[in-house]
Amino acid sequence: MSRRQVVVFIGIAGAGLLAVSAAGWFAGLRINLTPSEPLGLWRIVSVKRPVARDDLVFVCPPPTAVFALAFERGYLRRGLCPGGFAPLIKTVAALPGQRIEVAGNVVIDGAALTHSAVRARDGADRPLEPFAGGIVPAGFVFLTSPYEASYDSRYFGPVPANGVLGLARPLLVFDP
Repeated sequence: MSRRQVVVFIGIAGAGLLAVSAAGWFAGLRINLTPSEPLGLWRIVSVKRPVARDDLVFVCPPPTAVFALAFERGYLRRGLCPGGFAPLIKTVAALPGQRIEVAGNVVIDGAALTHSAVRARDGADRPLEPFAGGIVPAGFVFLTSPYEASYDSRYFGPVPANGVLGLARPLLVFDP
């Protein structure tokens, strides 16, 4: 194969890969590479009702200073959400009006949330600032993950519910 043929082949293969990726993106397919939920291929399913507690959702983090720092630290990946962040997969743990307390773990309306230990430092020994707690405001949701080291609302607090892209449904996932 000549050098020109190799370049053409690589160009065609790259364009094909880009086309397949774009088609998957617009079809609501996402690849999860974080341990917060099982690794693999997921689909965003539109929510035709208000988001509820225990819904597993894809959500765009808002473009705030907290998420900019999280991106710098590597807690978030680059993506197409506002601010250039990738969507997160998290479980809705609390809705507007619910009281959140964050100390050694998360307590919602007086009930301790399982798998919600709050860490003082991340895996690189940098300090983590927990959410101060309070009432989830109207139009917001409080998100968690069963993964103990997850970066979730324990640290960034409630996020706007209008950032929810849809329900997260696994298509082909691998539990470690």
